[in-house]
Amino acid sequence: MCHVIVTCRSMLWTLLSIVVAFGELIAFMSTDWLVGFPRTPDAVFGPHGATAAGEAYRPTLGIYGRCIKLPHLQRGVLCGPYAVHFGEIASGFWQAASIFLAAGILLLCAVAFISVFTMCFQSIMKKSIFNVCGLLQAIAGLFLILGLMLYPAGWGSDKVQLYCGQDAAPYRSGLCTMGWAFYTAMGGTVLTFVCAVFSAQAEIATSSDKVQEEIEEGKSLICLL
Repeated sequence: MCHVIVTCRSMLWTLLSIVVAFGELIAFMSTDWLVGFPRTPDAVFGPHGATAAGEAYRPTLGIYGRCIKLPHLQRGVLCGPYAVHFGEIASGFWQAASIFLAAGILLLCAVAFISVFTMCFQSIMKKSIFNVCGLLQAIAGLFLILGLMLYPAGWGSDKVQLYCGQDAAPYRSGLCTMGWAFYTAMGGTVLTFVCAVFSAQAEIATSSDKVQEEIEEGKSLICLL
C-alpha cells in the first residue's frame, strides 16, 4: 500500500532541491557571466537616415553565449551563442568547466525530479531515497565546484580579452566585472551542499515514530509539521 507522507522538512528539502536545480540551469544558460567594459557602437542610423554615435552599453559574455549591440541596431542588443559547436567555446578551460557544470546540473535536475515522488516512495532497493538523493547532490556540488574553479582559468583567452581588454588573464578579469549568473552559480553550489545535508533531516522526518504510528493506524495520507 502506498503511503503519502508529507512533513515540513521533507517538503522544504524538495522545494529547495527544485529551486537549486533551476537556478543552476538558468545561470549556466545565461550570457551574464562576465560584463564587459562600457563601449559605444561606431554608428547607428538616425531617424532621417543619418548616422550618429550609439549609446554606451556593456556587452556580456557567457560560457558559450554573448550579448552585443551592433551598429545597425537602433535599440536593444543581440544575444545568442557565439559557439555553434563544443570545440568553438572560448578556451579549453571553459570547455572543461562546461562539462563539469553540465554534469552537476544534470544530477541536480534528476534529484529535483525524483524529489517530487518522495511523498509516495521513501525507499529504493531497500535504501532511503533521501540518502541516495543527498549523495547525488553532494557529488553534483563537487562537479559544480570544479567547474567554477576552472572557469576563471579561461579568462586569458582571446574571446575574453576582446570583451575585457588585454589585461585579462587567468583568474584576472581585467576591465570586466562578474555578472549575476556567476554569483547565482556560486550561491547555487552552496545551497547544493545545504540540500545534501538537509536530505538526512528529511529522511528522519519521514521515518519518525509519529509517522509509523500513523501508518499502523491505517492512514494513507500522513501530514506532519
